[in-house]
Amino acid sequence: MIDLPLSALEVAMVQAGTRAVDTLRDTTAFAQRLDALGYRRLWYAEHHHSPAIGAFPPVVLTAHAAASTSAIRLGSGGVLAPNHAPIMLAEQFGTLAALHPDRIDLGIGRGPGTFDESTARALRRGAGPTTDDEYRDDVASTLRFLVDEVALGPLPEPWLLSSSTAGAALAAELGLPIAFAHHIRPDNTLAALDHYRAHFSPSPWCDRPRVLVCVETVCAETQEEAIRLAGPMNVVKAGLLKGHSEIPFPTPAEASAHPFTEEERQVLAAFGAQQAHGTPETVVRRLAELADATGADELMLVTPVYALAARLRSYGLVKQHAQGPRPAAHR
Repeated sequence: MIDLPLSALEVAMVQAGTRAVDTLRDTTAFAQRLDALGYRRLWYAEHHHSPAIGAFPPVVLTAHAAASTSAIRLGSGGVLAPNHAPIMLAEQFGTLAALHPDRIDLGIGRGPGTFDESTARALRRGAGPTTDDEYRDDVASTLRFLVDEVALGPLPEPWLLSSSTAGAALAAELGLPIAFAHHIRPDNTLAALDHYRAHFSPSPWCDRPRVLVCVETVCAETQEEAIRLAGPMNVVKAGLLKGHSEIPFPTPAEASAHPFTEEERQVLAAFGAQQAHGTPETVVRRLAELADATGADELMLVTPVYALAARLRSYGLVKQHAQGPRPAAHR
């Protein structure tokens, strides 16, 4: 059993043989099912110009899901500060928090959300990569606008996304909860979280260090099925290792026929060993180990597998075996 809140990250993979509009339609069913299962929160990631991931603005998905669910917290995981004017982020998420009190999160990240340089420049109106000081100013300004100019009522809960010690240092300095991308940079997790806790300064947003760890999680009834489900994302990762960002999200059958090199197999196996893949027993044990090693206050699962039914089955199995069925609501 895992005595921590479980949450989910929606990456909105556009699957081979489908259209982006099909993925968009699936996000509604996904949010409603996670709400019913009792997951704590569901965040939407910002991506652009990718054949494998839908370019759906997190603020729009958050608004739509909030209107079609009842209890689950919703928000960005993350919205990328350098792509947006701070006052606009504050207005958008401040408005959502006023419409859906105590259910909206504002997870802020730094990356461009794309591997395409021309797209990144278009998002930033011709500007190059943001500097550390510019990013800090963007985050601080967004928080200030939330309080000073938006403040329509309940505020969104801010989080800082990080995959490095630098991001952890900024979260500690600003006194923000941290959401660490273990599913992207697992080798950085422990050092970054140690730095965060050692240097944390309490703020009006957070009086103590709060840690959420995001883990790639693929759960199925058998180990063989979990391996099959993880195959499509492994193809995408192998492409990124070669510097190829224009990789579509294949079917499990296409992935099983993909010719991985021996080096790719070793890298992917090492990465997978730091995540949570396998049967319910294996996945729950691995998540518990990660929670213990990181001292996490919450775990967020990201499950990039083909077909909505398989994704929902994975989330259902984890919730069932990690925490038991959700108590029935009293009428």
